[in-house]
This record gives sequence, C-alpha cells and structure tokens, in this order.
Amino acid sequence: MMRHYLLTASLWAGAVTQANVAEHSQRAQIAGIDLITYHTDVKDVVVILGTLPAGDAMAGSGNIAIPTLAGMMLDRGTKTLDKFAIAEQLDNVGAEIAFSVGTQSVEFRAKSLRKDMPLIVGLIAAELRTPAFRADEFNKAKQQFIGALQASAQNTEARAQEAFSRAAFPQGHPNRPHTVTEYEAAAKAATLDELKAFYAKFYGPAHMTMVVAGDVDAPQTQAEIGKAFAGWSGGQDYVRPATPAALTAPVEVSVPLADKPSVTVIIGQPTGLRYKDPDALALRVGTAILGSGFTGRLMGIVRDKEGLTYSISAVVSDDSITDGRWDISASFAPGLLDKGIASTRRELGRWWSDGVTEQELAARKQGMVGTYLVGLSTTAGLAGAILTNIQRGYDVNRLDEFPGAVNSLTRNQVNAAIKTHIDPAKMVLAEAGSVSTAP
Repeated sequence: MMRHYLLTASLWAGAVTQANVAEHSQRAQIAGIDLITYHTDVKDVVVILGTLPAGDAMAGSGNIAIPTLAGMMLDRGTKTLDKFAIAEQLDNVGAEIAFSVGTQSVEFRAKSLRKDMPLIVGLIAAELRTPAFRADEFNKAKQQFIGALQASAQNTEARAQEAFSRAAFPQGHPNRPHTVTEYEAAAKAATLDELKAFYAKFYGPAHMTMVVAGDVDAPQTQAEIGKAFAGWSGGQDYVRPATPAALTAPVEVSVPLADKPSVTVIIGQPTGLRYKDPDALALRVGTAILGSGFTGRLMGIVRDKEGLTYSISAVVSDDSITDGRWDISASFAPGLLDKGIASTRRELGRWWSDGVTEQELAARKQGMVGTYLVGLSTTAGLAGAILTNIQRGYDVNRLDEFPGAVNSLTRNQVNAAIKTHIDPAKMVLAEAGSVSTAP
C-alpha cells in the first residue's frame, strides 16, 4: 500500500546449500528478542531481518499517520550519530540497512560482511533504541509522506485496494485501511510529541523477532545482539481481532479517476482464516490453480483466449497474523470493463462449482514446491522465509515440513476448502479508474 514507507532494498543473493533448515538453525531469547541464527555455506556475507509490532494498526484512536512517520525517522539520525555519519559508516564497509512500515510491523533489513556484523548490529540497535527525532527531519518526513500519498491518490491499483479492503473488513480490523485522504490530513496534523509518545509505547524488544543468516557463528551473534540491546525494554503484541471478518451480502464500490487508460478491478472477500488454520493451505493451492501466473486458469482464458486483459491473478493474502483476504485482481481497458468482469465472474463460478482437477493439482503442487525451494536457495530468501513462518506461529522446522504438507493435499481437501470458505454470491467488487460513481 502506498501509505507504507518503504526504503528500497537490494535483492540479496547467496547460495544456500544445506537442505535441512531446522538442523542448521538455533533459536534463543536474547535481550528479550526472539533470535534465530542460520549458518549457510556462503562465505563472509551476513543478512539480518527483523520485525517488531509498531505498524499502522497500532495507531488505534490516535493520529493514523504516526506509525509510518515513526518508521521514517529511524534512519534519520540517533542521539549520537546524525544521518550523514550513519551513511558514511555504512558506505565505508559496503553495508546496507533499511526500514519499512507495514500494517502491523516495522521491518528492518541489513546486509554486510561477516567482519562488519558487530558494527551493523550496533547501528540497528542505536537506530531502534535512540532515534534523534529532530524537528527538521520530522518536517521533511511529513512532506515526503504527503507526496507519496498524493501520488497514491491517482494510482488505480492503490485506490482499488483501498476500496476493497475497506469494504471487506469491518471498522477496527487491522486489514481495514484508512483512506488516502484521511492519511494526508493526519500527516499534515501530526506532531513530534505524538510521535515520541507512540515510540515510547510500541518500540521495544517484546514480541520482536530477528533472523541472522549467512556466514554466522551462533554464540558470537547472540553475544553481539545481547550487548547491543541489553537493557532495552517495552513493546506491544500484534493486534489480533477476536472475531474473523465476514460478508453477509455482496458489495460494489467504484472510485472514479479521470483520464486513466485502464480500470483496476478487485473481486473477493475476507477468508476468515489465518495462514496456520486448517483449510488455509488447501485454499491457497486451489487459488493458485485459478490465478497464479501464466499457468493459472484466469490468465489462460481471460487473457490468452479472450484477450480481455494483460494482467489477472488470484491470491490469498494478509493472513500471517490475522484472518486474511481472498481476491482476484485484474486490469481492463474501460471499453472492455463489462466483458472483463463478466468473464472473470464466469471463471470464478466454474472454479467454485466444479473444483480443480487431479491434473491441475499435481502440476500446481510441483510448481509450488519448486518455487518454494528456489526461494530458499538465497540467503535473503531463506531469512525471509524463516521470519515469515515465525510470524505465522510456526517454529523453524515448518520450512522443512512445507513441501510434504503441500504434496499430501488431496483433490477432495482442496475442493472442500474452496466450497467452504469462498462464496461468489457474497463478494466485494471494487473498481478504480475511468468508471462511473459508486452504486
């Protein structure tokens, strides 16, 4: 979402040759942080990923722009180093540190040589523990955030996503965003005192997770992190709604944006499922058969056969911490909009009523497992997979179990999950672009 502040991160590659993830990792509580280390055969390179619960959802009834602005301030200087001194130290060793703010988390990423890992850990700790929060940098951050929001206001995909999520999820659910207009007003009104109060409440090691992968020594890494974060306290848990989101009737919403060459369309609904719930994996596999890549049904029919769109896909998402969403996303020329929606709904209905075939399931299993294993073949990919699985409530050994979990699914399980958790008669249809006003 455009409301999130994201610092560009590189594609950090490095071959990972070990097969059994759990056997080559160590997990420990260090200075209140859930720390996972993983040693790979890549020489001299270390990747660090981490998250703590301080994302947009934590704003509550306060200023909704503050979580993003707080994340934007982390790399703008500490109490002992200004941003130029930090940049110089990173440049001198060829290292990188980046922060981003999402719906529930602040995420940090770093890459360095092994010999420089103590320096990088120290800088991350300083940026998280003792940000300077200078007034001039705060004003710059506000202007940058407002500029990003104004650009987002004219982006058909961002506006369709906003409209869809607001219709699919109830007030107070973490997956229900505020409008871009509300964010812009909040950013303009935000004060440094509000930011400092938010930081004091939500930043700390409680519920923080860190993954360090590459040419690492677990005891040494634990010692460095223990030293850098010793004495830090505070932090809050993630927001977990007591009741999953559900729709009782279909909803249609349109966001008119003048002079756009295409209309972004999203059709879908909340799933009521978290990633770890029964049926969640079966629904994911079935959804991939419908709309993942060029081998999905939607691309094969709506795009290739009928020529109605360049891009169309179906996904399950936003379900690592809370119940998530299921949706089809497509882009249509305004003159093909009605035909495109009709074709998409037809294929959705056929998928729901007839289910998937044995041949489709076998091919998709093979593709999903292959893609998964390729993702683990880089240090950054492996670290990201470990972190994501920890957030989903699994232990590290889930990475070893995932291929077997996919391959054990039966056609009956997949089709039952589709019928149980998806209802084409109760969906949100969100459009943004050259369309008329909402019904």
